[in-house]
Amino acid sequence: MDHILITGGAGFVGANLAIYLKQRFPRVKISVLDNLIRRGSELNIPRLQDATIDFIRGDVRNREELLQLPAMDVIIDAAAEPSVLSGIKDGPQMLVDINFQGTLNCLELARKYKSDFIYLSTNRVYSYPLLNSLSFTENTTRFEYASGTPYFQKGIDENFDTSGLKSFYGASKLASESFIREYAHHYDFNAIINRCGVIAGPWQMGKVDQGFVALWVIAHYFGKSLQYLGYGGQGKQVRDVLHVDDLCKLISSQLSNDFPGECKTYNVGGTWTNSISLLELTGITENITGRKLDIGADEETRVVDMRIYYTDASKVQNDYQWQAEKTVEECVADTFNWINKNEKSLVKIFKH
Repeated sequence: MDHILITGGAGFVGANLAIYLKQRFPRVKISVLDNLIRRGSELNIPRLQDATIDFIRGDVRNREELLQLPAMDVIIDAAAEPSVLSGIKDGPQMLVDINFQGTLNCLELARKYKSDFIYLSTNRVYSYPLLNSLSFTENTTRFEYASGTPYFQKGIDENFDTSGLKSFYGASKLASESFIREYAHHYDFNAIINRCGVIAGPWQMGKVDQGFVALWVIAHYFGKSLQYLGYGGQGKQVRDVLHVDDLCKLISSQLSNDFPGECKTYNVGGTWTNSISLLELTGITENITGRKLDIGADEETRVVDMRIYYTDASKVQNDYQWQAEKTVEECVADTFNWINKNEKSLVKIFKH
């Protein structure tokens, strides 16, 4: 392995991953490609340069530009429009162009060079009406899958139904998954699909529709408003959280091992152990930041929202002897420390 390309490489996951892999594989050339559209992504450029990572200003939607890149052994496709609400209000064309056509262009690049391919997908490929139909209980601080169901304290595995409604975002990622399998089979290159849940940690530019852990810390730090959205406005909806460092460790392990002979799909997340409700997250954030907000409530549930989701990561844990190590508390603390250390450069992004 001589050269790795990471698309979306100046984003939250992409930049952290590039820097981690450069430390892990110092002799490997690592290049990142990014269009710098996401607010704050330009702040990652000095970090990447300090790590001797090649930055390419480019866009996965431009196939001709991609196909002019020099040969690489591995492509990690982390470029995406990551909002689950994307496309609902203004139509899905941009979402399809980035999340589907952009991945097709990356697959053409993999076909050209027979590059190994790692794709960062999403748990949003699963049907949210079906997820919301699962039996649950309501506790003091959270919703929980009902005891006695196969999902209680275990979560959702790779065999859960992907038919049915899933949002434009989820549909675009699932379509990409299908093409990855076809490309890998017909053009004889290796591929892995990682269906990620909530990822958190330093350098995440959190906003209402994506990156809620960072959003919570940012709001507490800068005194911004927050709301519990949906499900009665109580903040009891639950997600599992994975620290970006743990995701980087997994991908490093996937690169260090022989790729599977067939394209494999993994659910990747913090699991029930690292699951948390918004209400519980508020308490943790208050403790770590030392600041308290009056959080509003919007009782109306958005059409694509999920009451509960946490990951059954048994398959990836068994195949790579991997598991999430960092807690939700560490995600919050690391994010708080990052903001505190970089407040001067971040205030112009978040204080508005």
